[in-house]
Amino acid sequence: MALTEVSNNKCFEGFQKVFEHDSNELKCKMRFAIYLPPKVEVGKCPVLYWLSGLTCTEQNFITKASFQQAASEHGIIVVAPDTSPRGCNIEGEDDSWDFGTGAGFYVDATEENWRINYRMYSYVTEELPRLINANFPADSERASIFGHSMGGHGALICALRNPGKYKSVSAFAPICNPVQCPWGKKAFSGYLGPDQTKWEAYDATCLVKKYSGPQLDILIDQGKDDQFLAAGQLLPDNFIAACTEKKISVVFRLQEGYDHSYYFIVTFINDHMKHHAKYLNA
Repeated sequence: MALTEVSNNKCFEGFQKVFEHDSNELKCKMRFAIYLPPKVEVGKCPVLYWLSGLTCTEQNFITKASFQQAASEHGIIVVAPDTSPRGCNIEGEDDSWDFGTGAGFYVDATEENWRINYRMYSYVTEELPRLINANFPADSERASIFGHSMGGHGALICALRNPGKYKSVSAFAPICNPVQCPWGKKAFSGYLGPDQTKWEAYDATCLVKKYSGPQLDILIDQGKDDQFLAAGQLLPDNFIAACTEKKISVVFRLQEGYDHSYYFIVTFINDHMKHHAKYLNA
């Protein structure tokens, strides 16, 4: 599949690039960012996928998170896709910031208006990795995933639904139990319909209760002053309780004074890069 290079910037001896392509899953043009560390000049490197939150594009993480130095030093390719299809001319796709454009929620929609284009789960877990492995010096056997907010939800469900596919998973302020929160109820009813049993297939707290794959080592950072934590959108306690019951290893760090922003992410990004490097470079 043809890739069109949109931008290319040298960064910590590697290159931060953005590409555009026609997506088979989403039936539209999509962009993804990819950081190629200098180590790709001598061999294949592991890949770490980043999933962004509501309203984001592929640009937010690469311009705000300052992950490139750690990626360069650890020899890790980092891939950051967009958060939804764009320009699909679906009625209502641009009506609100938490549904439709910029809010794909990493599900494969089943409802009539959305099922053709809104297949972000399959895009992230199937089409995008195929594209990366075919076009870049990526080691297809070594992949991990992390994300923020809606993207933290995405990272957790991708790891839990695909045992062994990802070496490690982490998240910043993830939406942990979307079937129970306003954001999740709005998105899931719109994309998946009224049958709430279908929603559970995309809920990390529900999925972890049924998980039976290889041991996972999950790292989660959460700002204590996060307005969305206070508003009941994130519900990490529910996820932690489910992990504890299943004896699944999760390190949950409640960070005093931090909010939901990229100032929070950039503070702890190096810890997450080290977490993934431990498994990707093992």
